[in-house]
Amino acid sequence: MARPRKPEDPGRWPVACARCRGHYQLVANWPDGSICGYCYQAAKRTVGICACGHQGVLPGLTECRPSCRRCSGVRLNVDCTGCGEEAELYSGGRCQRCGLRETAQRLLTHLDTGVIAPQLQVIVDALAEMDRPNSGLTWIRQAHVQQVLRELATHPTPTHEVLDQLPPGRTTDYVRSLLVEHGALASRDERLARFQSWALTAQQRITTDEHRKLIARFIRWNLEKRLHSMNPVTDSAFLRAKQTLTVTIEFCNWLFAEHGITVKHLSQAHIDLWQASGPSTREHVLRFIRWAIKAKLIPSDLEVTPHRRGTAPRMPIDQQNAVIEKVAHQQTLHPRDRLAAILMIVFAQRAEDVAALTWTQITISADTVNIDLAGTPIELPPPLDEPVRALASSNYNNQTAAHPNSPWVFRGYRPGMHVTPTHLRDRLRPIFAALEARLGTLNELTQTTPIAILAETLGYSPQTLEAHARASAATYSRYVATRLHAGPNDWSKDGLPDH
Repeated sequence: MARPRKPEDPGRWPVACARCRGHYQLVANWPDGSICGYCYQAAKRTVGICACGHQGVLPGLTECRPSCRRCSGVRLNVDCTGCGEEAELYSGGRCQRCGLRETAQRLLTHLDTGVIAPQLQVIVDALAEMDRPNSGLTWIRQAHVQQVLRELATHPTPTHEVLDQLPPGRTTDYVRSLLVEHGALASRDERLARFQSWALTAQQRITTDEHRKLIARFIRWNLEKRLHSMNPVTDSAFLRAKQTLTVTIEFCNWLFAEHGITVKHLSQAHIDLWQASGPSTREHVLRFIRWAIKAKLIPSDLEVTPHRRGTAPRMPIDQQNAVIEKVAHQQTLHPRDRLAAILMIVFAQRAEDVAALTWTQITISADTVNIDLAGTPIELPPPLDEPVRALASSNYNNQTAAHPNSPWVFRGYRPGMHVTPTHLRDRLRPIFAALEARLGTLNELTQTTPIAILAETLGYSPQTLEAHARASAATYSRYVATRLHAGPNDWSKDGLPDH
């Protein structure tokens, strides 16, 4: 990445650069004139094919076109002593790619044997082959990264169990995912593993042995059993299981601290008092109570007042139209954020489904862009298709070793994984609240489209006839076009077009 330019200083540097015409410190005299430090760095990083056919670094200018050293007469050392390729030199006459390979090889080699494990060689090769080796150098020069790599190198065979023993954090998680993405380590459900590790720590907060044994059974036969049944565990299920366990532990500790009893002496009065004397999140003890009833540990007539559905706020139609207008036309938003916003507020998609969108669900041609949300392709009219085309033509998050063959539209920080739904919600929070927007859109859609067709088109139900799905595609395309082109004054109070 080029350094940001400081303000030019004609008083200090009266002679302007021959290329940018800016008044900066001059560092080289080339055939086309005196060159400033900024243009010098840019020249070393200019690669392509010269008019003579030479492919490599093109530092010179011939008739205003980048040209090679031979054609331009520019004297510049860009020959790597390691690989022999032309590139900007990093250290010791080596290019950044060779420097990255050498650093990774050194950190991942066992100090005693001088041998690098075959699985770890995969990391070395993956880093050295990435499109932007400078990003890899920035990452691997960090002290905490080097610590993890050195500790990993002390084991003859890297496994998930070995990685579990390393310092926990994003770096260890990243290295683990890198090994999995490049086939050096078998994949596992990381959310399930994270929950199991977190649950062991959480159980240390339980104040009685009886409750500790009881909650361990609840974790094994309810929470973990449900997570095991999912493939993979979703972000919402992971967070829900954590919250359920947290509330359950708090409830059991409260029973003993306030009333001196354990769960086997529980009464309805205790549950009512627990819910009435705290936040609404205490209702999450419901899952534990139902499990305890099923296991015949407590009376079957005990009840927890559940959350009343339908109380979440819904974005009004005028606000929906304003947001659609913004995400459809405002070029200042990143195409990734524009597309995610469109999928949520126009197509009423959940953040979990948006985050997991793949390029196999999108078809792009010169004239149309179609997106398949639930088996029925829906055409995106302009300008809703612009973010898709922009992402498809860019190298968004595709220039490192993290995503060599990633199918995800919304690629994440972790190798081979898409962004988390929470990350998407946070990115869109300055524009709208994801849940409020989705519920508002669904409220409007149910007034304009038959429920069964709508459910099939948007993926809210797997049980709808194929004929309905085909019919819904045209219906929904007309809806999208109407929503897009209607102005704020073209909508009636009930959310339907006035014309």
